[in-house]
Amino acid sequence: MAYTEKFQAMADAARTKVEEVKPEDVDALIAAGAVALDIRDKEEHDAYHIPGSINVSRGKLEMNIEGEISDLDTTILCYCNAYNRGALSAATLKDMGYRNAKFIAGGLGAYRKL
Repeated sequence: MAYTEKFQAMADAARTKVEEVKPEDVDALIAAGAVALDIRDKEEHDAYHIPGSINVSRGKLEMNIEGEISDLDTTILCYCNAYNRGALSAATLKDMGYRNAKFIAGGLGAYRKL
């Protein structure tokens, strides 16, 4: 998918602000208490998602995240299909005070290839 220059610049900037998690580390992090946060739209989540993940779409993240995850110390693994929305969401969560917001490198696409 081709993105606009401005969108891609925002996503690239977000990636520099938050930690990237390797897909092969996701299951162990979840077993240790991390929360996988699918920030894709509901229809995308319904089609396939990381088992046990919660879904809060990117468009409603700021409004709804506190109802789903109230502890600011929770390790949150944001993901989309690839990188951009996951990185943007993790950066937004950091701005909201979530200290351990991260994103899954390569998103669901990379995780599914394991």
